[in-house]
Amino acid sequence: MKIRKILFVTKFEELNFDDLRTLLNLRQADLTNVVFMNVIEREKVAMHRGKGYEKEEEIRLRETANIRFIDWAESLFEEGMEVGVYIVVGHLVPEVIKAAEKEKADLIVIGRSHKGLLERFYAGSDVTELIRRISIPVLVYKDRADSPSGKWIPFKRPLLATDWSPASMKALGYLESLGKVLEKVDVIHVVSEKELKGSSAMEVQKTRKEVRQKLETICERLEAAGIKARSHVYIGEAEDEIEKAAEECESTMIVMGSSAKPSWMERWLGSVPLAIAEKSIYPTLIIPPDK
Repeated sequence: MKIRKILFVTKFEELNFDDLRTLLNLRQADLTNVVFMNVIEREKVAMHRGKGYEKEEEIRLRETANIRFIDWAESLFEEGMEVGVYIVVGHLVPEVIKAAEKEKADLIVIGRSHKGLLERFYAGSDVTELIRRISIPVLVYKDRADSPSGKWIPFKRPLLATDWSPASMKALGYLESLGKVLEKVDVIHVVSEKELKGSSAMEVQKTRKEVRQKLETICERLEAAGIKARSHVYIGEAEDEIEKAAEECESTMIVMGSSAKPSWMERWLGSVPLAIAEKSIYPTLIIPPDK
């Protein structure tokens, strides 16, 4: 699973060229091409003037995006990178899917959704909808509030949260293929308290040992690929413990395989990968299951 081409989807206020620069260490893993994308949403053009849709406002937004992308592209050209650009009018998610499939992108990078809680519950966020519908890995980028530079270097010390599902193992393969790009990988599995209720101390330790052995097998695969790896067992609510582990391990990104649940089931029962992607302070790489 090589990363040769990134589709970098930006509205400019939540993702900028400095954010892209933190991903350019992927050039050590075959990255040669970046495609910039800006989707102009018709509803926002209309809202801007408080009137109906205006062609003049669309032209202004197109030209503004074009100027920004030309400047970004010139910097990448100087570094020997190939660049593509999409500036389109439409709805974000279907346009991103269309561009990603046409370009055969290996990774989509997008900023965190800014929809309100109620709107996300009933309609879902753009990020959530994209992850549910796309078969390409999605990196949800977030700024680092506690850093002087305000930036992460995501592909440096990722935390791989695994539940042994096919998507989780696919995520492992994705990291495995990055080799020397990664400084180290921390691998975590969260055991729920329900699994331990009523158990004796001996049974609890048995569970911990079994989980640890499975994690060590993953670490051995990573180390065989030249990547330092360490295993961790946490107990509690998965979402909370993954966030805690990322902090304790000084991780720069959380990596998870996505759920294959139907979207209506995720909305009512919850999905840990989607919740982490939406709420975590850490950049979150979601690997979809095979379809």
